[in-house]
Amino acid sequence: MSLLDRIPSLSDDEVVNLLANARRLSETGDDKQKAAAAELLPALQEEADARKAERLERAKEKRAATRKASTKAQAAAA
Repeated sequence: MSLLDRIPSLSDDEVVNLLANARRLSETGDDKQKAAAAELLPALQEEADARKAERLERAKEKRAATRKASTKAQAAAA
């Protein structure tokens, strides 16, 4: 199984760490490392962006639920 195939099963922290390493190697690595980083960067960036969007959406839903509960509690108290 290649690293590209494993990306979806990595944790969020592992994806971010691997993305940082790939970026670093694309700048400072030898030719082989630069080639490997160039192959991984688009998939890693896409996965990191998707996970960030999911986290933001979950946070938005959580805030909305909290506001709704607060509004109901205030209405019941009045």
